[in-house]
Amino acid sequence: MTPLRANMLRDMPLQRLAPRTQEASMAAVRGLARFYHCAPDRLRPEQIHTSLHHLVVERRLAWSSCNQRACGLKFFSTKTLGWDALHLDLPPRTGRSPLPHVLSVEALQRLFTGIRNPRHRTLLMTPYTAGLRVSAVVHLRLTAIESERMLIRINQGKGRKDRSTLLSPRLRTALRAYWTLYRPSPWLLTGQDPPGPRPIGTAQTISSHAQRTAGLTHGKGIHTLRHGFATPLLEAGVDVRTIQLLLGHQAIDTTPAPSISHGTPGRRSAARSRS
Repeated sequence: MTPLRANMLRDMPLQRLAPRTQEASMAAVRGLARFYHCAPDRLRPEQIHTSLHHLVVERRLAWSSCNQRACGLKFFSTKTLGWDALHLDLPPRTGRSPLPHVLSVEALQRLFTGIRNPRHRTLLMTPYTAGLRVSAVVHLRLTAIESERMLIRINQGKGRKDRSTLLSPRLRTALRAYWTLYRPSPWLLTGQDPPGPRPIGTAQTISSHAQRTAGLTHGKGIHTLRHGFATPLLEAGVDVRTIQLLLGHQAIDTTPAPSISHGTPGRRSAARSRS
């Protein structure tokens, strides 16, 4: 390990960066070094501007990807190298905000009935019935399942916040059957190495394979299942503020988007099936 890498790895925890943010920042610096075939501490600020211009204009990466790279490079230059504040002037996010896809009841039935592996079925049922992000699902501990109170506790989720969400009777029954079969500990969904949680990339691969097997063409990734959580709650009369807290959204404007995008019939049956 080079001294430069060691310094950045030391600096990031001191600034309380989340583990995934640390990984993204390191990837941004590695990409900068590959772009110039040069050690990143030997570059000038204008060269960093040029590399970001390449990502935005030539590669046409998504705004969120470019912003992630920019944040990583700012941290590296100001905290690790000690430069003055680096202003990269990333173009603002465009006004286009497409609504996410929400799977229909029929599509969900095909998805879940087509999954033969109980581990995989539990992995995909949890974000749909509890509205969890994939990072929260793979890091769920058995102690976070509060069966008597019908709650799931998320410790240090996105933004390093603690919160609780609903545990539906259907998911509780599935989790009990899953635990009886596998007896996982301490994580609900363990990886190949039992002491550790299942990697997020593995969970995404499992979700993509299950969606292809079910013949689903709408929605991408396991996050699509989380989008279906809010719709039945909104139609059942739950106020948006409560749904915002259950989903862990910081801005309330983010919460209704998945709900209003679902224009297929049979949505109330989805609310009933959740119980």
